[in-house]
Amino acid sequence: MRILAELPHPSFKISLFGMNQKFIIKFEQGSLEQSYKIAEADIIGGVNGVFELIDETFLKTVEDIFQQMRSSFVEAYKRYE
Repeated sequence: MRILAELPHPSFKISLFGMNQKFIIKFEQGSLEQSYKIAEADIIGGVNGVFELIDETFLKTVEDIFQQMRSSFVEAYKRYE
């Protein structure tokens, strides 16, 4: 897996990887991660096409999922204690 790009964002780290004819978009926020894989053949324009895919609506959804993940983990941890 090779890193192709990193995109700045105030709430999380965004990295774009290439592996086995797939793009992997990885979002990291603290100890949480989300990753999305898409075939290179499904994206017009290569890396620039992936940048177009990562629009504000998608980023808002990613942020909402991080909040849900964090809440779920905190609730599970409280039950563990």
